[in-house]
Amino acid sequence: MDLERTLTLHNVQALVKRYTKSIENIGVTIEGMKGLTLIQALKREKVGSGPYPKVTIFEAANRIMTDLVILHGVRWLLKNRTFPFDAYEVEFGNEDKNDFDLRASGNGRLLVGEAFNVAPSFYQGKKLPMLKKLRKETADYRVVMVNHDAVTQGYSPLLEDGLYYVFVNVAASTAKVVPNTGF
Repeated sequence: MDLERTLTLHNVQALVKRYTKSIENIGVTIEGMKGLTLIQALKREKVGSGPYPKVTIFEAANRIMTDLVILHGVRWLLKNRTFPFDAYEVEFGNEDKNDFDLRASGNGRLLVGEAFNVAPSFYQGKKLPMLKKLRKETADYRVVMVNHDAVTQGYSPLLEDGLYYVFVNVAASTAKVVPNTGF
């Protein structure tokens, strides 16, 4: 599946729809499996459809969940004018062409960001290397974009200048930014 990498208010909704449709049939090959047979299929069987047809179901799920955080998160940022940008350059899956999963620039300002979708037990371990990477970059806005259920409802990250957390609820297509940008 070929997706645009520049997301704007004009194309992001159609991309979300197209992406969501492309993953509808993932899992039909494991229907009715359980136990060792299921686990082997998840870890070894190629998914055969969707945006990553040549990887295992397990690997596809990891990539797809992060892609959905990016798609829904950027859509929310654009709709709510959270940052002063009209377009975001994004990377999907395990691409690494632009150094960051998210990039936006305009009017002499720069935003860079990293995105992930993770279980709560892996949140801190995944967040720390991303923070290290973001702290090395000179940018007006540095963003950690993550699924909302990776943290408890009352979670409050340590704040630092220019660093924003975007907690994305993929199912509801909503997000919460900490700290609030006030734009």
